[in-house]
Amino acid sequence: MRILYSIGIYITSFILKLASLFNTKIKLGTDGRAETFQTLKNSLKHEDKTMWFHCASLGEYEQGLPVFEALKERYPNYKVVLSFFSPSGFEVRKNTKIADVVVYLPLDTKANAKRFLDIVNPVYTIFVKYEIWPNFLNEIKKRNLKAILISAVFRKDQAFFKWYGGFMKSSLLAFNHIFTQDENSKILLKQINYINVSVSGDTRFDRVSNQLKVDNTVSFIETFINKKLCIVFGSTWPEDDKLYLNFINKYSNKNIKFIIAPHNIKARYTSSLKSQIDLKTISFSEMENQNLANYEVFILDTIGYLSKIYSYADIAYVGGAAGSTGLHNILEPAIFGVPIVIGKNFEKFPEAKTLVELGGVKSVSNSTQLESILSQLLEVKSDRTKLGSINSSFIEKNRGAVIQILNYIRI
Repeated sequence: MRILYSIGIYITSFILKLASLFNTKIKLGTDGRAETFQTLKNSLKHEDKTMWFHCASLGEYEQGLPVFEALKERYPNYKVVLSFFSPSGFEVRKNTKIADVVVYLPLDTKANAKRFLDIVNPVYTIFVKYEIWPNFLNEIKKRNLKAILISAVFRKDQAFFKWYGGFMKSSLLAFNHIFTQDENSKILLKQINYINVSVSGDTRFDRVSNQLKVDNTVSFIETFINKKLCIVFGSTWPEDDKLYLNFINKYSNKNIKFIIAPHNIKARYTSSLKSQIDLKTISFSEMENQNLANYEVFILDTIGYLSKIYSYADIAYVGGAAGSTGLHNILEPAIFGVPIVIGKNFEKFPEAKTLVELGGVKSVSNSTQLESILSQLLEVKSDRTKLGSINSSFIEKNRGAVIQILNYIRI
């Protein structure tokens, strides 16, 4: 299995280089990985003490950030190496203040793992959620370096728990400890005799709770909403558009404002989105010298504002679950006590499953169901209050993962 895995990595490398000729995002990752080792050599000295944080993408970075920030404060004399696998993480957070150097993780070959660890030589390594790279982890284990996995989620259909998954299973032994989000993940790990595991919960609860401590004012959004009811459609994909666009066009009401924050903010996509809306619509890129209060729909074709904008929402629709791309972070609106609506494909997201069961989040399969739920919530304030309270209370009860993880870490 190990040989097949290594062959697969080299094949993947060839495919990515070929695909980079036609895909901008893949090219960013391919070119970025080519620069990793030189960037590390230029940024680190042999005598530096380092911590290595690794995240797949932006979502995992946000998940690990409260732990990263606390460690940076606790150990200011250590240099921090932050690595990403995906361009969507690296390109957005390559200048983050919590790291001394940010790089793309090289592909998981034995040679890359040895070379990377020879340069970085981390005193402590933290991987977030799903990131299991066998060659890197096996090299960490050989060198007796300290490593943990945080906010982990495991499912019984993963290779670790199959008869053929011995190679992947052994890589978990590189972690001195695994902090899981739920009890089921702990049970699965114990079934394969991994016992150094704690159920700490999801660090995102701590992360989003911190949002209440900052100034969430967005002046142009206040001008746009103009003290009216507001529905925010956040991190939406084309499959989500098919659900909500008919509702927006049908529910023409001067006392309702709509904000759409699409996942894809390229001009071609947002222009197409705008052309499908019958109401008076403006985007962030067009708003200069415009009276935003005169518009009914605002398209947020920029990044960095959504987590604050949720504080203005009376109702939030969170995208990703209408299709197969994956549900985006429902905890961001939940912390503000906002009722939430999502698509039907949420089974892989524990927080969504729980909140759907509790009633604070409503799942819909089609535009008719979405229209019914949104209409009800718009018309009945007490229902909005009830659902929002369920969501904010859920977050309050699940805080504390960061403290548990930090209590374990000793450098």
